[in-house]
Amino acid sequence: MASLLSFSLPKPNIIKASTSSPATTISIAENLDAKFGRKGIKFLESDNVPMVELTVRNGSSVKLRIPDAHVTSYKPKVQWKDDGFTEVLYTIPAVGADSSKSKGGIGLVINEFSEPGSKGSSLLTSTSKWSVKDVDYDAIDALQVELSCISGTLDITYVVSLYPLSMATAVVIKNNGRKAVTLNNAILSHFISKKRNGTAIQGLQCSSYCSHPPLSSPFAILSPAEAMKTESPGWFSFGSEPEDKRDSWTLQDVPFTTLNNKLSRVYAVPLKERLKGFYNTLPSKFEIIDQGRELVFRVVRMGFEDIYLSSPGSLSEKYGKYYFICTGLASILEPVIVKPGEDWRGAQVIEHDNL
Repeated sequence: MASLLSFSLPKPNIIKASTSSPATTISIAENLDAKFGRKGIKFLESDNVPMVELTVRNGSSVKLRIPDAHVTSYKPKVQWKDDGFTEVLYTIPAVGADSSKSKGGIGLVINEFSEPGSKGSSLLTSTSKWSVKDVDYDAIDALQVELSCISGTLDITYVVSLYPLSMATAVVIKNNGRKAVTLNNAILSHFISKKRNGTAIQGLQCSSYCSHPPLSSPFAILSPAEAMKTESPGWFSFGSEPEDKRDSWTLQDVPFTTLNNKLSRVYAVPLKERLKGFYNTLPSKFEIIDQGRELVFRVVRMGFEDIYLSSPGSLSEKYGKYYFICTGLASILEPVIVKPGEDWRGAQVIEHDNL
């Protein structure tokens, strides 16, 4: 994997394009492709929404909607045969009158902090439009697109990178204002799974968790209220753990967490533990198991303190024939404070060894 793990965003070696207005006969995607298109980096339109598709040498690809920075597809090569690509993300396409909003995929969440029990307002509203700032590439084995967005006093940079065996999403939030800002952030991914009774995660043994709703997000398939709604275990209860009440902490003592039943939880170091001089932090990575397709994907955490995890249980039938889970990295329990003139960085890497 390329050097994202250093967590310093690479400086592109290309000349930035002119910001002059395009001719009215040229679409936004065509204009972007003329300015930023490279081998493996293709700008196009889908339902009148400009997108960029990254494709590396082995055929692995990522699709990103530009106006809302929504990653809608990640299809890595997981088998050596020619058609050995599989979709990793569960995305519900935008349709009808609400055609500007797709759900699922990988969504960036930046919310203004609010007190527990109240809904934090999103700083990435429909009026917060993203634009392409730069691209970079390395012999089509490492591709990168950099988006930028201004929200109030915040200058936000979002970088999506693709490699032969991994992809990464990284965010940099710079505060150009005179006052500190307090934020709840997350990069949440919706993973598709072939079978409800063959979905699990591993790597979080000895970590503490509590029942908790997700951050409010326009990309979420389940709302916070739906995610927290209880459901009787039914036929899929074997091997699963019952959910405790919110704010009740549990130490996971098993290597695998089956995701057959409905749950919504945050894995984190309890705030009281963080006050101590020494405490055990969360693992830097964990694995998602799709037994039905015999695939395993690893999620690597950078910058974020918490890990969010949810599964829809029988509610998945409402959204299609496949099962899905939502997981990712977050700052939920303890908000991020960005002081004037400073920045905050967080990143998520999805990698695999399926080949």
